[in-house]
Amino acid sequence: MDDATRTAALERLEPLVGEWAVEARFTLTPEPIRGTLTFAWELGRKFLQQRSTTSHPAAPGVLALLSVPEEGDGHEYVQHYFDSRGVVRVYRMTLRDGEWTLLRDRPDFTPLDFAQRYTGTFGDAGRTITGRWEKSHDGGATWEHDFDLAYRKLT
Repeated sequence: MDDATRTAALERLEPLVGEWAVEARFTLTPEPIRGTLTFAWELGRKFLQQRSTTSHPAAPGVLALLSVPEEGDGHEYVQHYFDSRGVVRVYRMTLRDGEWTLLRDRPDFTPLDFAQRYTGTFGDAGRTITGRWEKSHDGGATWEHDFDLAYRKLT
C-alpha cells in the first residue's frame, strides 16, 4: 500500500476521534450498562487508540488499536483488542458509507469458540452510532443477537 492510500485510510477514521458516552443493553441486566470511550491518535497519527471504561463488573474495560493493514484497498482496517478479562482478539474492520463494522470469524490469539460481528450506523451528523453485536456458533452461517451498543459523542 502506498503512503497516499494509507494516509487517506487513516483520515477516514477521524469521525471516531473524541470522547463518547456508550450504552450497552445486555439480556443479563434490565438496566443499560453505561461507560465512556475515547478514540485518540497515537504514534504520529499512524494508529487510533480506543479505550473504554465502565463501572459495571459484567462489562470489561477495553484497550484497542486500530490500524491499516499492509495489504488492501485502504477501506479495511484491523482492530487489535485487549480487555480487563485478559482477552486478546483481532477484528477485521470497515468504516464506509456511514456504517462501522467489526468482524471476528477466524482464530487469532484466543480460540474461536464463536464468531462475532458488530454493525453500527452513524446518525445525527456523526454524533451518534447505533449498533448491535451478534454471535454465530456455526461459522457465520447464522447470526444471533448478542447485545446492543450505542455511542453518543461528547467532544
